[in-house]
Amino acid sequence: MREDGLRAKGARKYKITTDSWRSKRIPAKNLLNRKFYPTGPNQVWCGDITYIGTDEGWMYLAVFIDPFSRKIVGWAIDKSLKRELVLRAFREAVFIRNPGQGLMVHADRGSQYTSDEFKEAVESRDFILSMSRSGNCWDNAVVESFFRNFKVESIYGETIRTRWELERIVREYIDQYYNTIRMHSTLDYVSPMEYERNYKTKRDSGKTSLSGSEL
Repeated sequence: MREDGLRAKGARKYKITTDSWRSKRIPAKNLLNRKFYPTGPNQVWCGDITYIGTDEGWMYLAVFIDPFSRKIVGWAIDKSLKRELVLRAFREAVFIRNPGQGLMVHADRGSQYTSDEFKEAVESRDFILSMSRSGNCWDNAVVESFFRNFKVESIYGETIRTRWELERIVREYIDQYYNTIRMHSTLDYVSPMEYERNYKTKRDSGKTSLSGSEL
């Protein structure tokens, strides 16, 4: 490394987002059990939170992703890590997608997801709540993969001065690139939106059975 003029980059600051130790509520069982390949849309949503630093302080991004198409179906960003953050992302997803009964909503054991308000938002619509096992990030690997790709492609190496600037970056990445343009090897190298359009076309032409809720 010295001969090539390379230097090791210092470790990034670490911020805890999963604070299950604060919650005394009993978490839901891991019903998803790493089955990240549903046969249709709106059968499973996976949610999680990540943190991103700016010169003005930390920001927290909550997302819900449909593992069928890897599409981000709802997201919210704020400087607060309180449960309202995940509720905003969840309500946006419900409003846009309008899923039917039986949707499985999978998340980690953070106090935001074990809160009475979030459980009520899920169960009042006859959805099913599932949670990762304690300290096991692989139980929510679909969202972890998205966060890694987002940070590598849009955040690492950049100086983000304001919270407003970060919100703009997130919106452009998710709405104008990730969902609409970015190809995925698991989706036969098409974007999440194109994958869902292809599914709907095949379904309407009778080439596939209706296994997910209407898009």
